[in-house]
Formats: sequence, structure tokens, C-alpha cells
Amino acid sequence: MHERRALPVSRTLRRSGWRRGLPPEEPPAGEPPAPSPGPAVPAEAASVVQVALYRDGVRVGTPETLADTYHALREQPSGMAWIGLARPTEEELHSLAAEFGLHPLAVEDAMEAHQRPKLERYGDTLFVVLRAARYLDAPEEVDFGELHVFVGRDFVIPVRHGAAPDLSAVRRRMEDSPELLRLGPEAVLYAILDAVVDGYAPVVAGVQNDIDEIETEVFRGDPEVSRRIYELSRETVEFQRATRPLVGMLHALMAGFAKYGTDEELQRYLRDVADHVTHTSERVDGFRQALTEILTVNATLVSQQQNAEMRALAEAGFEQNEEVKKISSWAAILFAPTLVGTIYGMNFRHMPELGWFYGYPFAIVLMGVVCTTLYVVFKRRDWL
Repeated sequence: MHERRALPVSRTLRRSGWRRGLPPEEPPAGEPPAPSPGPAVPAEAASVVQVALYRDGVRVGTPETLADTYHALREQPSGMAWIGLARPTEEELHSLAAEFGLHPLAVEDAMEAHQRPKLERYGDTLFVVLRAARYLDAPEEVDFGELHVFVGRDFVIPVRHGAAPDLSAVRRRMEDSPELLRLGPEAVLYAILDAVVDGYAPVVAGVQNDIDEIETEVFRGDPEVSRRIYELSRETVEFQRATRPLVGMLHALMAGFAKYGTDEELQRYLRDVADHVTHTSERVDGFRQALTEILTVNATLVSQQQNAEMRALAEAGFEQNEEVKKISSWAAILFAPTLVGTIYGMNFRHMPELGWFYGYPFAIVLMGVVCTTLYVVFKRRDWL
């Protein structure tokens, strides 16, 4: 049994060497999405997606139940069981643990899910945790899934939590390449890792497109862009958590090539996957940095817009104040003659100056003097 470390999840826009080396996938028309010869999954074990037995890279049986799988594997010591599970029950995992000697801690992790990418070795069994991802075009968001893989001397047990990844294509391609499948459970593990890594490519492209759109919205002044930046930043952090640990896991795997006698062909595939992982990890790190810078630019633009609005409000208030001063000044000026006129217009019989010859000219002059004085005072104070 060769040691396997979880391969880093990488998404380049090109296909991996392993996938390029396999025959093209051409499922027949009308074939269901989860192709694989053999009977359908029993109704009583809906979480068991597919069970198959292989010998020398060729499928030799498709048991309908886990019990049949155990029995068939005992009768074929040189065979390999590939048991695909999706959100299995505790009873199923405990049954597998009892049959294949799975460590209780690994079984507990597989039941709980929500684990970070890692690889653990328990004796002759490897336990690998991967975070798969897919980009959803309609809501423009990234959906993450979780995949746990048990790898032993004669078995591979992928446990899927979430919609991604779809391992039916991996099974088909491996069955179409018996020379690879003949290498045993390690080859299946590498194929699964490669599929998860290649599945990151559409996510990278989708996130890049979202960032380009956000940059346009930022300079357009879209009020909803801040929320979109925040949501995409959270998805990028999750993506980073899925890819970054895989880099170290791959290096650990490559460091154990000589110790565990890894097949040379598998070594080439692993190095190819490692290149993909490094590329994807760098892209994701760049996404996070770009979003941080975009958020800073957006905050600066929002601040500038707020400052411009405040200046506009201040200028409007200043202009309004000037108009009020003008109105107030003219009102005061016009009030002076009105005051004098009202005094002289009071209808009383006994009033001073009523018989004064110069009373009228005096009233006119007084009005003019008061109005002129007020005008000069307001003009000097820039009210007029």
C-alpha cells in the first residue's frame, strides 16, 4: 500500500495530464448521468451510490448490498472494492468500519463532515478530506461540497457530502483505462483528487468574471456593490481554505514517493495535479488581494461622493443664507418708511406737529434718511 496524501485542490483552465491521457468521454444517448454497468442501487440503501468489484483493472461484479460486497471481496483476495457513498447513515459507516478496520476517529469525521482538507494515515488505511466546489451561474455564487475518501489495500470508499463532486465520470474514465485502474486503490485516489482539482477551473473563471463585473460597478457608483464585494470575499476565503491546505498535502505525498514505492506513472500524475493546485492557490490568493483593493477603492469613492454631497449642501445653505439676508435687509429698509407713515397717519384730533407747515417734508426726508442709512449699513456688511 503506497501512502497517499490529499492532493491539493487546483483549478486551471486546462485539463490535467491524467484526464488528457484517458479516452474521451462519450456516454451513449439517453444514458443516465451516473453511468456504470450493473444493477441499480437497492432501495434500502439509497446512500450507497455505486458498488463495484475490480480485478486487474476490469470490473468483475456489481454487488447490490454491502453484505454482498464483503462476501465477494473475501472470495477474491486479489480484487478491489470501490464503494461510493453519499451522506451515508451511521449504520452503514459502522458496518464498513467493522469490515475494513476503519479507525473510529476517521469514521466520526466522515459522519460529522465540516472538516478542513487533510490526510490522515491509520495503519494501512488513508483517510483523505477534500473540499470540492462548483460555480452556480444563476445566483452567481460558489457552492462547496465535501468529500471523504478511505483508501485501503483492497478498497476505496468515497463518502460525499454535498452535490459536488460527481464521481460517476471518474469511475467511467477509470473503467475505460484498465491500465490505470490496474494500479489499485492508489490510482483511484489520484483520479478522485484530479477530478476535484480540475473541478475548480469553472469556479476560478466564474469568480474572475464576478470581480471584473464588480470593478465596473464600483466606478459606476452602484449602491449595492459593497454588499456584493463582501459576499464574494467570503466565498473567496472559503475557496482559499479549500485549496491552500492541499499544497502542503501534495508536497507531503511527493516526499513519500521513495518511502512507499509509489508507481512512477502515478508520480507523474501527482506532479501534474500539484502544478494545477499551485496555480489555483495563487489565483485564489490574487482574488482575495484584488477584492481587498477593490473594497478600499470603493470606500474611497463613497467617501469622495459623500464629501461632494456635503459641499453641495453647504454651498446650497450658504446661497440660501445670502438670499435670506437680502430679503431681511430689504424688509428692514421698507419697514422704516412704513413706520414713519403709520405714525403720521394716525387719526387723532390732538397730536403734535399736525398743524406744522414743514411736517410733510420732514416726514419724507426722515423716511429717506432712515432708508439710506439702513441701506449703507447692510451694504457694508455684504447683506446686499
